[in-house]
Amino acid sequence: MRTQVLLLQWAVVAVTLALAFGVFAYFNEHRLVREYELRALAVARTVAAQPAVRRGAARYSAANDHPGGGAAHTPRSVLAGGPVQTAAQAARKRTKSLFVVVTDDHGIRLAHPQLSQLGVMVSTDPSGALSGHEVLASHRAHLGNEVVAKVPVYAPGSSTVVGEANAGVAVSDVRAQLIRVLAGGLGWLAVALLLGFAASALLARRWKRLTLGLEPEELAGLVHEQEAVLHGIGEGVLAVDGEERVTVVNDEARRLLAAEARPGRAIGSLGLTPRVLEVIRTPAGAPVMAAVGERVLVLSARRVSRDGRDLGTVLTVQDRTDVESLTRQLDAVQAMSSALRAQGHEFANRLHVLAALAHGGHLTETTEYIDTLLGTGRLGGALPGIDAVRDSYMRAFLSAKAAHARESGVTLVIGGATWADATVSAPVDVTTVFSNLVDNAIDAARHGARTPRLVEVELMTEGTTLLITVADTGDGVSPGLADAVFREGVSTKDHASAVGGRGIGLALSQGIARSRGGDIRLAELGGPPGAGERHATEQEAAEQDTVEHDRVSGGAVFVARLPGVMEPGAMDPAVLEDSR
Repeated sequence: MRTQVLLLQWAVVAVTLALAFGVFAYFNEHRLVREYELRALAVARTVAAQPAVRRGAARYSAANDHPGGGAAHTPRSVLAGGPVQTAAQAARKRTKSLFVVVTDDHGIRLAHPQLSQLGVMVSTDPSGALSGHEVLASHRAHLGNEVVAKVPVYAPGSSTVVGEANAGVAVSDVRAQLIRVLAGGLGWLAVALLLGFAASALLARRWKRLTLGLEPEELAGLVHEQEAVLHGIGEGVLAVDGEERVTVVNDEARRLLAAEARPGRAIGSLGLTPRVLEVIRTPAGAPVMAAVGERVLVLSARRVSRDGRDLGTVLTVQDRTDVESLTRQLDAVQAMSSALRAQGHEFANRLHVLAALAHGGHLTETTEYIDTLLGTGRLGGALPGIDAVRDSYMRAFLSAKAAHARESGVTLVIGGATWADATVSAPVDVTTVFSNLVDNAIDAARHGARTPRLVEVELMTEGTTLLITVADTGDGVSPGLADAVFREGVSTKDHASAVGGRGIGLALSQGIARSRGGDIRLAELGGPPGAGERHATEQEAAEQDTVEHDRVSGGAVFVARLPGVMEPGAMDPAVLEDSR
């Protein structure tokens, strides 16, 4: 195929140059004919303007008015030796013209290169020149193909036409000159043809190198295969060149990155999140997690080079949203399961104690032991204030988080303003946001300097909107991180302990909230205990740890608003009374 293309290029070059040479020859022929016509016209004008020619033509024209007079009745010997013939032939020899002919006003030749033609009527129509016009023509005559110029001859001192002067140039002279011009052009044509062939060969060689030796049909097959693979895989693929312009992108990448990426566009104009742009511009090789809207993505970027030349970066995008959601739900279920197993084990042990006390007849001790058991255990008694939450899923989730907090040495309490008289209609979104906020608060309280270590949760509903407030007694959020705490990759925790890094939870939660028209904000920064902070006495701390907790303060406070995640319903009055 490459040979066919090369031959086709050579054919195109040859045809193009042939056409160009034909146009060159055509215009040069016309130029030379015009040049010789003007030369013949100049000779004819010169002859017609000579006084001897004008006087002779006037004399013979006047003689035509008398019977037996005029050039037609004048002997050839007289015409041959006359001044008109002498002047005309002298001009012919001097200008190297094919012929110079002079006639009277009747078209009778007064001068001609062949003496036998003197006194004879001209072979061409003389009316144009005899009427006072200059005539240029090309025709075949008995002297050969010629270019002829005819001009009128005027009587001396008058505007009366008394004859005509003809000058002719042989067409063979024109052709000879044209051949000489074209011969020079043929040399340049040969040079251009060789250069065209050489350029085509070099172009074919460069094409072979650029296409890695692949034939056109192979390239077409690769393109079709690439399109099929790119749009058939379940991962997003985005490739950029060294100038950060998109070169390859598939539909999955557009969907996951929420970007209208097209080849040729700069990645800075696609509306990508800062996290995604950072991964593309500084590829680390290891997978990195990022939040884009409601989605959790795993990004992996690799530099691509060939023969030491940087070709750009290829970004692969995997959707981990469903996996992360299932992981969070599984964590909640595992927490509940662990708590229930522990409770079952403890319950069995306590039944043994009760059985022993009952068999021994120790009724008073049995009663006291039962009273002691109420409100204890791994899950403990009913979480104070949990009756203000109607949804059974949220109640179980709160109990599981309370158990998880106790394992970390933190107490989770439900705020007094809690009132959620609706059921959850979007458990995945609620679980994601709620779990991230509570887990962060538990971690902050566990590592904080304040005691007792507390996390307070308040849930309120307004129609279909859920309001979540989470406060802790940790060391708060550094003022330097106040504006960046919701940014991907920003975290106060150890990044090395998590695959893909940390700093994803709050960014993802905020993306989910905003996708529903809500938001998450940092209501209070909090901070570590300071010199001006009032410290609780031992008695107050004991009361807080054993009785009801006042408003949790000192640490950070996050507030989330999630519209459209609840289904309103009436709270049971008995539940309302119990929650108070």
